[in-house]
Amino acid sequence: MSQILQLRPLAPADETVMRDFHEQLRADDFAFLQAEGTWGDIITIHEREARGIDLPPGRVRAEFLVAEVDGRPVGRTSIRYELNDFLFDLGGHVGYAVAPEFRRRGYGRQILSRSVERLRSAGVESVLVTCDDTNIASASVIERCGGVLEDVRENSDGPPKRRYWIGADSGFPQSASTVSTSAAVTADP
Repeated sequence: MSQILQLRPLAPADETVMRDFHEQLRADDFAFLQAEGTWGDIITIHEREARGIDLPPGRVRAEFLVAEVDGRPVGRTSIRYELNDFLFDLGGHVGYAVAPEFRRRGYGRQILSRSVERLRSAGVESVLVTCDDTNIASASVIERCGGVLEDVRENSDGPPKRRYWIGADSGFPQSASTVSTSAAVTADP
């Protein structure tokens, strides 16, 4: 079993390791940091999004959190408390990543589980999580966390997206406006 994982906001001391993770995942066409600029700018952007302040078009209130084990970052999550049309179709409530050197240790499952717990605490009952149709590892993590596949949707910007619902006991929501939420979110495919 893997060690206990914590989620926390970005800190000034995270810059070197998080930028390194960003570069590693760029090869997979994954925007790990979801923001650009100086480290102070990136922290400010994520703090502003977490509070839902001055959001750019297409973004919703979201928490960007570092996934940490024994004081060492191993990945990250972006937790979106509301779905806009893009997030309903392709992005979902949670976007998570584990740095390549920390994969196959159970951290992906812990990151997703803790993200779902945060959403449930905020009143989100049905959590949408998506992954590329070609990402078998992520699909397995989502399924182990209780994800039920609704469908696979075409994506004009990349591979088709598998759409899973966690906690959708009464059926799948039909649109972004029917998803039960009590807060707001960001576009992180």
